[in-house]
Amino acid sequence: MDQFLETIWDNLLSHEPEKIQHAYQLLDNSSQVEVIDHLKKMVTEDGWHPEQVTSARIALNTLTGK
Repeated sequence: MDQFLETIWDNLLSHEPEKIQHAYQLLDNSSQVEVIDHLKKMVTEDGWHPEQVTSARIALNTLTGK
């Protein structure tokens, strides 16, 4: 399970729209909601590395179309 989660997050934060969308689609609805919530926290809360913030913003934009 740890390897699955690591792969999912690697793909979600990859800056590559196809990988981001594919990883997201592998998740159930509840997990998708959790991912979006977590990405929003990464973008808005202090304490994240600037590259993590950039990656989260790209993922959010890809997944929400914004």
